[in-house]
Amino acid sequence: MMSKHLKWVYLMILSLIWGSSFILIKKGLIGLTAFQLGSLRIIFAALFLLIIGFKSLIKIPKQQWKFVALTSLFGTFIPAYLFAIAETEIDSSITAILNSLTPLNTLILGAAFFGITFRRSQILGVVIGLLGSLLLVFNGAANHPEQNYYYAILVLIASICYAVNVNLIKRFLPDLSPLSITAGNFAVLLVPASLTLFFTGFFDVIHVVEVQHSLLYILVLGVVGTGIANIIFFRLIQISSPVFATSVTYLIPIVAFFWGLLDHEMLTFVQFIGALIILVGVYLSAKK
Repeated sequence: MMSKHLKWVYLMILSLIWGSSFILIKKGLIGLTAFQLGSLRIIFAALFLLIIGFKSLIKIPKQQWKFVALTSLFGTFIPAYLFAIAETEIDSSITAILNSLTPLNTLILGAAFFGITFRRSQILGVVIGLLGSLLLVFNGAANHPEQNYYYAILVLIASICYAVNVNLIKRFLPDLSPLSITAGNFAVLLVPASLTLFFTGFFDVIHVVEVQHSLLYILVLGVVGTGIANIIFFRLIQISSPVFATSVTYLIPIVAFFWGLLDHEMLTFVQFIGALIILVGVYLSAKK
């Protein structure tokens, strides 16, 4: 009974944290390139998690490190850069809405590779969600010619990566503590992220005021939006189901949309309808 109520608490906390992440990325891109932002996000999260969770690394059995490395790749490394690149061209609120396709992708990949069975309503949900995405993207491209909506494909790829990550954790790391998984993920990623940052020329511009302001946004994004949020998310996966855990993406667009309004972003009426269609599709796909 406790876990039944606790999973809803975790879901609400995650929706607030991750719903705010998209505007933090947007603000961070004012002074940073996409690759600098993605690298710093990982580095800040890694330093925080290794400080609080270094001892938890010894609890990871040797045979499970390969799965920890895989989840770090799909759950953090690839999406961190894809979202940053995508937001150089499309609004943060649109990015958050497209990210809500994650439960659909979780269901599809779970059925294809992890033994999750489809129901008729879930198949319908997948189709509806994809139609809503197409409407959102094509209408956005027509009404915002200054934005390159081909970059929406990057968000779709990121949501697929998240879906792979969730299924891997549920299947192969169900008994490992969330802190061990998260600390292990970022211990793996610290070196490649640092190397990537070094080759972006970041240290040549670190003295620029805009860069320093952006660093503050990404510090919050890395520690809270990535480090702490991942610990909560991995725990949520363990006490619920992969599809329920990824249903946090139902609520993320709502939080992101209000942040977008404060930052003068606007959805057209047709895009708003497209967003609702996506959420209906996601709801049907997660319905048991």
